Amino acid sequence: MGNTSKKLAAKCTLLTKEEPKYVAATFRAASKNSERIREEDLIKFWGPQIDPRLAQYLTNFLFGAGQQKSPTVDFNRFAELYVYNVRGTVEERMIVIYNCLGMDYNEDVELPYQLLKEYCESIVSTYMKMLKSSSSKRVRSWQDKGFRASASNVQALGEAVAATVGGDLDSPQHHCTAAQLSKWLQTNVLLRQLAELVYVNLYGINKKPGDESPAPLPPAAPSLLPAADGLEAMPDYPAVIDLSHIVWVNSHLPHKYQHKWRFLFSTNIHGESFSTMTGRIIDQGPSVIIVEDSSGYIFGGFATAAWGFGPNFTGTDEAFLFTCAPKMRVYPATSYNDHYQYLNHHTKTLPNGLLMGGQFQFGGIWVNAEPFGEGASAESCSTFRGYRRLSKEPSFRIRSLEVWGVGDKPALDKDDDERDTSILDTNPEAKAILDMAGRTRHSEGLREDPPL
Repeated sequence: MGNTSKKLAAKCTLLTKEEPKYVAATFRAASKNSERIREEDLIKFWGPQIDPRLAQYLTNFLFGAGQQKSPTVDFNRFAELYVYNVRGTVEERMIVIYNCLGMDYNEDVELPYQLLKEYCESIVSTYMKMLKSSSSKRVRSWQDKGFRASASNVQALGEAVAATVGGDLDSPQHHCTAAQLSKWLQTNVLLRQLAELVYVNLYGINKKPGDESPAPLPPAAPSLLPAADGLEAMPDYPAVIDLSHIVWVNSHLPHKYQHKWRFLFSTNIHGESFSTMTGRIIDQGPSVIIVEDSSGYIFGGFATAAWGFGPNFTGTDEAFLFTCAPKMRVYPATSYNDHYQYLNHHTKTLPNGLLMGGQFQFGGIWVNAEPFGEGASAESCSTFRGYRRLSKEPSFRIRSLEVWGVGDKPALDKDDDERDTSILDTNPEAKAILDMAGRTRHSEGLREDPPL
């Protein structure tokens, strides 16, 4: 690293021990080895990987707006933008948002909701740009199979992040107060994660030691996106959801399940069969079910327990329902009842089908066993907080249904192992006697294939 970067790094005490050399290298590349950065040089430097709206917001913070605008910015101010967004206090992050939107922070000044929504959309859009240009195996595991991030879904994810700033998710107020913004910043984990990943990439913190290249990429590992497992044999997957939907749902899963999604079932691949679906999802651990109805509404639920046939409800209060289209929303458990998940088939006294939330015949999600392809979503569901009907109509036709196991595949119980074991495996004496007698071991050739 050159002397210029060392001098710059020494000027800022906000950065941790390892950060100054990376931030200074990015500053030097953007400023063309100068002590200060010009606005046009920074926009050009960040241009390929940043949403144009976010570029404007960040230059508002760095250079000011209106009559107070400065033609250049120094290293300290440049470093402040990174620190405030990655690990700043709530007040520091509020200052960033106000300044980015061309306003001075004041507890009495309200922010127009529309501006805040566009700010969130610009963060999400920049993150998705970084995903698209990433060479990470995790990203490739989705993109190589046909998963994309459409502009409309990127916008919908930004709207979903912003919508929680007010009380009513579907009817936000025209302005939000500083108190509402403060509470929102404290509780909105997804926004914090998105912002951190965006700024880590913009500031080159992810670069390998000794990398002096001026390019701000390659992006860091996009930890909000799980790895896709089980799609390797498919040249192309008929994707119902896209990357924005996956990030949205995955961010609400318990952290221990966020690293991997395991493909289990899709009507587009395995056909419309309840028996086939249950055969592929039973005993596969926690899972996400995703339904698209004939009107194009996309919704689903997170089942915390492994699916299994039975007369009782199972699952825990970590379960939730969600929508992906036309809007992205999440409905967490109320703990009012424990009707999180139910599965049954071939019974005469109980409903046959898959249910998440609510009561029989009035579930948050109901998938009929026979005839498969019909479903229902009730008007109300006391199992999940803030719930609204997930599908366009109370009863619907299923256009597509898929199930993904989340996290690592659970280990088989000892009883399961024993069911898959030949008597010859557990009784070596019998095996030896057959060998001595020259008898053929028929059971060795009749083992069932393990479930995929």
